[in-house]
Amino acid sequence: MLATLTAACATHATLRVATPQPFPLVPSPASLRPAPAPLPAHPVSRVDVMTTALTFQGVPYQYGGTTPATGFDCSGFVQYVLGRHEIALPRTAAEQFRIGQRIGERDLQAGDLVFFSTIAPGASHVGLALSADEFVHAPATAGVVRVERLRSSYWKQRFVGARRLFSE
Repeated sequence: MLATLTAACATHATLRVATPQPFPLVPSPASLRPAPAPLPAHPVSRVDVMTTALTFQGVPYQYGGTTPATGFDCSGFVQYVLGRHEIALPRTAAEQFRIGQRIGERDLQAGDLVFFSTIAPGASHVGLALSADEFVHAPATAGVVRVERLRSSYWKQRFVGARRLFSE
């Protein structure tokens, strides 16, 4: 089990013990829909975001990591990069998969979030598209932030979707 944890993104929120309720809590249909992308106070350029992301190439992977000083996991990396441009994102890959506009793989542009199923069903890994065939991400243990090809055999078979946060 330890090997799985050290080779994974922080994809799931911390487990919390629920307070007993008299009736089961049922989520409303609105809470199940993807949330709109959080908008920054000023326009953000895709080029600026990608330039920021690429400056962190070589930063080591760290499970639960959210800064270049401590290292990044996948969702911590994406959250940190976009946060530098005043775009607030949820912490985990699964939560990030629920925001923004769903787009097809053929429509990918720089700055789009790309999601993969790696350690669990659904979106358990996230990166930032650089183009229609490259993305930057923080891979598993012993890895560093790096650029990889979306169409490589490993990533292509694990791709689960993409989200767009930018309207430009």
